[in-house]
Amino acid sequence: MKMITRRGIFLWLLCALFLCGIIFLSFSLVTEGSVWVMKNYNRHVYSDGQLIAAGKVTDRNGTVLSESEDGKRVYSDDRETRLATLHAVGDTRGFISTGVQTQFESRLVGYNVVDGVYDIIRNSGGNDLALTIDAEVNKAALDALGDYKGTIAVANYKTGDIICMVSTPTYDVNDVPDDINSSEEYEGVYINRFLTGLYTPGSTFKVVTAISALQNIGGDIYEREWKCSRVYDVDGIEEDNIICNARHGTIDFETAFAKSCNITFGKIAIELGPEKLAQTASELGLEQSVSLSGTIDSAQSRFFLEAGDADAYTGWTGIGQGDTLVTPAAMLRIMCAVANDGKAVSFNIVDRFSNSAGELLDIGFQTDETQLISTDIASQMKSLMRNNVKQQYGESRYKGLSLCAKSGTAQIDDVDAHNTAWFVGFMDDEEHPYAFVVVAEHGNSGSQTAGPMAKKVLNAVLESEED
Repeated sequence: MKMITRRGIFLWLLCALFLCGIIFLSFSLVTEGSVWVMKNYNRHVYSDGQLIAAGKVTDRNGTVLSESEDGKRVYSDDRETRLATLHAVGDTRGFISTGVQTQFESRLVGYNVVDGVYDIIRNSGGNDLALTIDAEVNKAALDALGDYKGTIAVANYKTGDIICMVSTPTYDVNDVPDDINSSEEYEGVYINRFLTGLYTPGSTFKVVTAISALQNIGGDIYEREWKCSRVYDVDGIEEDNIICNARHGTIDFETAFAKSCNITFGKIAIELGPEKLAQTASELGLEQSVSLSGTIDSAQSRFFLEAGDADAYTGWTGIGQGDTLVTPAAMLRIMCAVANDGKAVSFNIVDRFSNSAGELLDIGFQTDETQLISTDIASQMKSLMRNNVKQQYGESRYKGLSLCAKSGTAQIDDVDAHNTAWFVGFMDDEEHPYAFVVVAEHGNSGSQTAGPMAKKVLNAVLESEED
């Protein structure tokens, strides 16, 4: 009898362990199943480490950018489209980590805990993804950048939708160059410079300094004047001298912003002090990453300024030199906020996700707004940036765009010294609410090099809306 009892207890223990194992495996299947499916050795999804089974990726107009056919991943028939949308779509090996094929890989494949890989086998991939980008606008941006390394992006500042996102250098996924990993021509080719490029902002940072001045000095700043003699001796040390791009003489705030006077804005930064300027930079999000669709994150901009920093360092920081490094995504977000009454709408690159039956899927992304600056200061900055175009860049050059803008020519002090050309801004137009950022490495002049690029792309946006 005792033997039977012991055997019974043993069997009960085995049953309990078996039940626990079933529960554990079921829990793991629900929580980790999508991870297991997306392993490179899963031949239903990958071949030789390359994604082969996934749904279509299209632009906002239905143009197919990538899809699965006959057991392989294929891209647009148009070479220029492949080049222009590479960093948005991504490659099949995941080298471009910010591409949607990598970031939304499991959703594109269509795995779910009920059907498992059935849809993958039957449909060569389960779910289709329509992006917010316009392939034709991206092609115009690629053409505008030409041989420059850099980035161009355009966003709807009312909705947060990314219309254009191009990064160069790029390459044709259908004809990968043999020297892609060794040639200087393709240096940084896997990086989406809009999201992860870190650049000295140059005079575009004067937008931040101007906002800080309006916040802390107030409206009286318009009544004040500064003297620019081209060289400002900050502390008696020649190496710390702030050098201006011209001898502006006596100059007011609005004119100093339009002419991008280094000495005026250097002096304003010193007057504000490192703490106030740092606080404004933080409020504008320069210490945070920027997210697309709540999934694809940018690098964090780097702003080095704190209490006790020397006047010379504060002054140089205030004109966008110093050690500050900014992502184009962060600068575009600030432009969107200025254009949109101080509110920054979260960026989005996903227009819709749908399954093989055409049913829309929820990716869990919710658009939100963040009040970066007050409505009043946003209005003042909009007027200042509109004046830049009218008085400095030339309204006739940007006819029909209602453009508000700020250029930047960032000086890079290294062995291969060069300037990075910036042009940022937005269209002050309720029917065409678009903000933009242009960065061209070795571009020399922001207004002369990057400005025309912005014009070309914005005109392409307008033409696309007319079609």
